[in-house]
Amino acid sequence: MWDYTDKVKDYFFNPKNAGVLDEANAVGEVGAISCGDALKLMLKVDPVSEVILEAKFQTFGCGSAIASSSALTELVIGKTINEALNLSNQDIADFLGGLPPEKMHCSVMGYEALQAAVANFRGEEWKDDHEEGALICKCFGIDEGMIERAVRMNRLTTIEAVTAYTKAGGGCLTCFDALEGLLAKVNAKMVAEGVLAEAEAYKAGGADPAALKKKTQAARSAENAGNAGRAAVRAADVAPSPVSPLAPPPKPLTNLQRIRLIEETIEDIRPLLKKDGGDCELLDVDGSNVLVKLSGACVGCQAASMTVGGIQERISARLGVPVRVIPAKSH
Repeated sequence: MWDYTDKVKDYFFNPKNAGVLDEANAVGEVGAISCGDALKLMLKVDPVSEVILEAKFQTFGCGSAIASSSALTELVIGKTINEALNLSNQDIADFLGGLPPEKMHCSVMGYEALQAAVANFRGEEWKDDHEEGALICKCFGIDEGMIERAVRMNRLTTIEAVTAYTKAGGGCLTCFDALEGLLAKVNAKMVAEGVLAEAEAYKAGGADPAALKKKTQAARSAENAGNAGRAAVRAADVAPSPVSPLAPPPKPLTNLQRIRLIEETIEDIRPLLKKDGGDCELLDVDGSNVLVKLSGACVGCQAASMTVGGIQERISARLGVPVRVIPAKSH
């Protein structure tokens, strides 16, 4: 389980500005659900002053992705377009009190979405300043331009850091040679420009691809195990209480007690959903299956799976046994 700050947890379970902004005149979309992360940033910009009046987001990804997207909207509201463009992915991470190194790509995704939204507002086609065909990592669709910008902006000097910030190399790692060559080339340019000490720069042959692949696979397995249902952050107040090994085992809950605890858990969550125009109601409990009804902004939202996953994890922690939360199909 990653070590998250309290602010990351708060911005995951209490996201600010989530949902659809109908009056948006600047929209940026980055990532892809097939790659595990996708973000749609919507801004309402005053056409005269170019001040960002409102900002909302829809995201598909882990808790860090939701927290980073939410933080981004908070950071840009009230700023002019030019002021917002001065924000970096590090500003997003700093706003949240820091992100685990393995999750920095979530803040980079927010930075990319902002660039895309500004281009959309200005009537420009956002191409991310990348060269045509310069695809490095096919697993996650990461190209040369994005990697070079992340390396320069964050002074990256290891393959592991590049993977953390861009996800490049986080899959099959057949891109290792290209990734290593690019990192060494960009670091060499930074040394020549005087922005990086030569002793810090990455040199070809400085990493073992087999060891990196093993470490990446272990990290992904740990994340998947700890983030069931895509709920990447566990709230401290719903974690099960430790039980002394000398204490007698707790009595199993009756069906009525289980239903009441499930109802209480969902009622605790509903105000958070309602703040962003959504809602969730308990319909039925059948064994370990909990049937719920999503409504409002929760219906059809890209983050619906995250919402269900978060509810599922909270209920499971409250009951002390795993459950499956199933949204009822809309007719």
